[in-house]
Amino acid sequence: MLAALITALSPHDDLEAAHRADALAWLAGTDDVYRRVKPATPPKHLVSYVVPTDPETGDVLLVDHRNARLWLPPGGHVEPGEHPALTAARELEEELGVTGAAAEPIFLTVTETVGVDAGHTDVSLWFPAEVRRDQPLRVDEGEFAGVRWWPRTELTAADPARFDPHLGRYLRRLDRL
Repeated sequence: MLAALITALSPHDDLEAAHRADALAWLAGTDDVYRRVKPATPPKHLVSYVVPTDPETGDVLLVDHRNARLWLPPGGHVEPGEHPALTAARELEEELGVTGAAAEPIFLTVTETVGVDAGHTDVSLWFPAEVRRDQPLRVDEGEFAGVRWWPRTELTAADPARFDPHLGRYLRRLDRL
């Protein structure tokens, strides 16, 4: 199931093609893709990101993640036996109290983690989500130091070191769809 999901993603640049090849090789070499023990057992595991975007403005909702110390999309580790799309929907509900995650990912990254839990690798499937800016949120304040809507112009002008290193590439991918 996971290999088919990743194979179905059509890379939009050379880096995503390399990440896709890495993820498929990883899947071919292991049957243990789920995080079993925090923060890094096994040292490479599956994650679902879900990126709330306002359908009218294109603004993106990001969370100031306490552990990563970055502005990230909401998301989390895929539970054993859970489909990554269910993880995306579950995490969006748990972390922000909203729904709207897409059923299919549109982007894939393989990233070495940073911050408090640094030192392991997340294989992340990125799911878009339509969430309106005026929709009330129920924020998981234990996990996030803040939540905010980012207009695309502010994201473009901001220091990229404050965000997931692949966020800009994800947004370009989203714009092409």
